Amino acid sequence: MSPSRVGAITKRILQQFRRDHRTLGLLFGAPLVILALLGYLLRGGGDVPKMGIVNLDSGPLGGIVASTLESSKTVSASSMSPADANGRLRSGDIAGYVLLPSNFSAKAQQSRLIAPEIHLEASQPGLSQSILQAVSQSFVGLAGQAGGIQFMPRISFLYGGPSFDTLDYFGAAFIGLVVFFLVFVITAVAFLRERGQGTLERLMASPLRRAEIVLGYMLGFTVLALVQSAEVLAFSLLVLHVHNVGNVALIFVLEALMAIAAVNLGIFLSMFARTEFQAVQFIPLVIVPQVLLAGIIFPISTEPGPLQALSRVLPLTYAVEGLRNIMIKGADLTWSSLQLDLGVVLGFCVLVILAGATTLRRRVA
Repeated sequence: MSPSRVGAITKRILQQFRRDHRTLGLLFGAPLVILALLGYLLRGGGDVPKMGIVNLDSGPLGGIVASTLESSKTVSASSMSPADANGRLRSGDIAGYVLLPSNFSAKAQQSRLIAPEIHLEASQPGLSQSILQAVSQSFVGLAGQAGGIQFMPRISFLYGGPSFDTLDYFGAAFIGLVVFFLVFVITAVAFLRERGQGTLERLMASPLRRAEIVLGYMLGFTVLALVQSAEVLAFSLLVLHVHNVGNVALIFVLEALMAIAAVNLGIFLSMFARTEFQAVQFIPLVIVPQVLLAGIIFPISTEPGPLQALSRVLPLTYAVEGLRNIMIKGADLTWSSLQLDLGVVLGFCVLVILAGATTLRRRVA
């Protein structure tokens, strides 16, 4: 083995990267941007989950519990009537509420048992866990003051519950993410390959019209994307048995819209890449921020304010919320929230179709 030959190869590789400023920028800049975004998410002082307190107790213990929860830093708690709390729970305005019955103090003193009712929306386990933690801490302190009182809450779930596992909660989000990610990458790389092999130039020299070439490329990639979408959905429901109480056709419509958007986004962004390697470099810029901000890992309601605003302009946010509404909550087209999710994803789809068509025309002109 010759050290000089090894050194020559190493030097050539480094020189190639030195001339590729975009790759160097992504190599050293993208990790810092992603880590800064993650750090801001975790330490940026975002909002805490909202919960309600329904205090019907006429004794002293109910007031102590209510004041303890209202001063908690884990949740944002406020007093509500039973009807208001139930309505806001169903609308998603609060993640849960605790109900202290009228005999709460008397029963605690007689039986030495604290048994509040905790009602959880439960479509996102992180929010539910924060509420359970806050309620548990408030009652542990109360039990310590009163001495020897046991804490045995009665927990009810509007959605989800003990029968749900992690995949049931996150399966809906992963369906949308997998389709969007894979379709985007495959389209961008495959389209660049078409350009690199000279296929576009040969088609341009043929009797085909420019509009026919544009539509043909888009339909070709879209058909493959829709087949993949159907495969992902079928595998998730039939093999993995991801929980679903909604209409399968609605799931596929939302999933298909994201696939079509990913196809045209891949075509559009491929204009800014010269090689397949550069096309893959768009993943840290296009995919990773949406994974962090779309509510897949971190609930949007707990993000710092500026990041919540950014999350609300990302298409994957609405796709994830729509899929969760359908699969976990059983939403249909009468739900205004699902209408918004479908409308935003459809609007983004139209936008990137126009951008992709413009890009493709420019490439074949």
